[in-house]
Amino acid sequence: MQTVLKECKEKNYTVYGGEPLPELGDSFVNPAIVEATEQCDIIKTETFAPILYVMKYNTLEEAIEIQNSVPQGLSSCIFTDNVQEAETFTSATGSDCGIVNVNIGPSGAEIGGAFGGEKDTGGGRESGSDAWKVYMRRQTNTINYSSELPLAQGIKFDIG
Repeated sequence: MQTVLKECKEKNYTVYGGEPLPELGDSFVNPAIVEATEQCDIIKTETFAPILYVMKYNTLEEAIEIQNSVPQGLSSCIFTDNVQEAETFTSATGSDCGIVNVNIGPSGAEIGGAFGGEKDTGGGRESGSDAWKVYMRRQTNTINYSSELPLAQGIKFDIG
């Protein structure tokens, strides 16, 4: 993670957070947000670390193109109050991931849904009622219609 954040800084991306927390052990860090100016190989590589890359875009189509240009395809999210944007994102012309979320982050535990990705992160599904459709491209879609942001497995952050 630290190597990736260093590379981001070298590309003049703005990095927030990401500091190691040695008092908690070797594997603990603050999450990082990286404000990037372009899609690049760093962003397209799975680091398996708590890094959120943020990029500006002008149209929903541009945002979907940026998202779909990565080789992975496990899970994706959109936050919007526009029904047409949500429908476009979950449609065949939208996200090309196996799990698509609207107004909620990916928890990795979409209980009862088909779990699996597309592209380099899988193909086929396991678990859920759709597992028998292993060779079909299907998505599990979750949509949060509330104004609250529920976090995975009841996680709470004490901020203040």
